Amino acid sequence: MADNATTTTDPAAATSSPAWWIPDPASGVGSGDNAWQLTAATLVALQSVPGLVVLYAGIMKKKWAINSAFMAFYAFAAVLICWVLWAYQASFGEEMLPFVGKPNNVLGIGTMLSQSTLPSIGISQQFPLATMIYFQFAFAAITLIIMAGAFLGRMNFFAWMIFVPLWLTLSYTVGAYSLWGGGFLFKLGVIDYSGGYVIHLSSGTAGFVGCYFIGPRLGKDREDARPNNILTVLVGAGLLWVGWNGFNGGDPYAASADAGVAVLNTNLCTAVSLLTWTVCDMVYFKKPSVIGAVQGMITGLVAITPAAGVVAGWGAILLGLGSGSVPWFTMNVLGKKSKFLERHFDDTLGVVHTHMVAGFIGGFGTGLWATVEGCAAFGLTNPGGAVAGNGMQLGYQVAGAMFIIGWNAVWTSLIMLFIKYVLRIPLRMTEAELLLGDDAVHGEAAYVFGPCEAHDPESGYIQGQILNTGPTNDTDLGMGGAVPAHKEETAVKNGESSAEAK
Repeated sequence: MADNATTTTDPAAATSSPAWWIPDPASGVGSGDNAWQLTAATLVALQSVPGLVVLYAGIMKKKWAINSAFMAFYAFAAVLICWVLWAYQASFGEEMLPFVGKPNNVLGIGTMLSQSTLPSIGISQQFPLATMIYFQFAFAAITLIIMAGAFLGRMNFFAWMIFVPLWLTLSYTVGAYSLWGGGFLFKLGVIDYSGGYVIHLSSGTAGFVGCYFIGPRLGKDREDARPNNILTVLVGAGLLWVGWNGFNGGDPYAASADAGVAVLNTNLCTAVSLLTWTVCDMVYFKKPSVIGAVQGMITGLVAITPAAGVVAGWGAILLGLGSGSVPWFTMNVLGKKSKFLERHFDDTLGVVHTHMVAGFIGGFGTGLWATVEGCAAFGLTNPGGAVAGNGMQLGYQVAGAMFIIGWNAVWTSLIMLFIKYVLRIPLRMTEAELLLGDDAVHGEAAYVFGPCEAHDPESGYIQGQILNTGPTNDTDLGMGGAVPAHKEETAVKNGESSAEAK
């Protein structure tokens, strides 16, 4: 995020209601900024609900579709409540410490109607604070939802319910304020255009550390982890890709030229990364993988995020080459050769590779290829990156990454230990729940085929499954109910026609 916004005159001078924000007549775009910001916020929200909800439901085994989707659905709702009660102000309010703001609620009507301002930076935007609150909420929510990808298929849902508000409060707010709200990393000059560090590096680190404390999935779930619906995965992936136009395009806080640059670079890097990952799959595995292409798409989106509006088009292409190859190598070669990682870090969807590794690549690439013109268009005073003769930017980028990694590793560990040993809530499901999946955890199944009486035990059905009340197991489930197994085959052997058997 940056200070590409206009400082306006006191809106009280132009309205009888001093709490209200109104467009500044001197602004070149006026309330158009508000329209774009609300659109961008909605695009980001759609990445989570339904984007990652349906992607998670499709990419997991059938028995985990409901639980995986619900972890994302819950986090989206829980983060919003915490966000408006205390977390927004801790992330973007007045300074309390060099790395976090003063927590407070933003529910007053006067607060919501007032002009959006970043008090620790001293700039204002051409839209009301309510718009900024919702826009930034969508970023906070997707960070937790991304992290959930590392925990799918075994984390106790009650532990997840506690983890979400604690991690948002103790980890996310610190990264957001430090880099975007006017904290010490912002003042140092670290560039994070739209969340390569605040969102992706932090969620990847927390996911990697958290999966160690939770423990692994069942052995057979790890051995056979084929997605149950790849077409659903592609629907979610498509929502992610297109929604990223708001993710990066909304971060100048204005309907500006730099917003257009960010959108174009986002799509350019993503396309190159997807194609690079696919080529790597074809060379190494001899087959182009659809799931691999989705992973390459995600790493491209992640890598361009810290750089979107400050690099030129060729910089986006170079980032795409890096994000399509390095995370591919760490996931498919390096990670699988390490028995220690295989044994102790069951990162279900490879979040450490697609977000932590790709986020670091994006942040480092920003230090290399940020341009003077791009930084100026974004409202930064940084004189570009190494390509522009500012080699020190690489040092700033690495320093910022190390802080985000260290802070999240420590606090994710402490939160996990607190839930397990102080609250006495198991982090991992019971063995019975792990064996049965959604039906044991939620009492629901993702795909239920049966008659209308599917939820009526008295009719012989529970959750679409036939209750076997007969003395034998010689029945199959058909669309019309129970049919004796091999009835048709037996009838034919006895000389009856197929029509007679039916």
